Amino acid sequence: MDIIYLHDLRIETVIGVFDWERRVRQTVSLDLDMATDIRRAAASDDIEHTLNYKAVAKRLISFVEQSEFQLVETLAERVAGILLEEFAIPWARVRVNKTGAVRGARDVGVVIERGDHSA
Repeated sequence: MDIIYLHDLRIETVIGVFDWERRVRQTVSLDLDMATDIRRAAASDDIEHTLNYKAVAKRLISFVEQSEFQLVETLAERVAGILLEEFAIPWARVRVNKTGAVRGARDVGVVIERGDHSA
């Protein structure tokens, strides 16, 4: 299994459970590790034979900007679902970082893995 990654994709969205969080946009950062097989792309040197991380980024930016979830857990699940279903990858690790959500902590968030890691 090969992994294509996209780290620190920063997106502004409405997220949180408190009233003030529902009225403002906050920045979340996504780290994505996505399983794929890069051998065909490496042999052909053709982007059509690989996972296009720019297309992934554009799709997720659009989705996350329009979302209004209360929990980072829900956001992580929906992002993982998009990756596995729309981009036909067998496995993904999704890290959602809600920077500054807890005083005294630089980062807070969730990491999930979905799909078949052995693929």
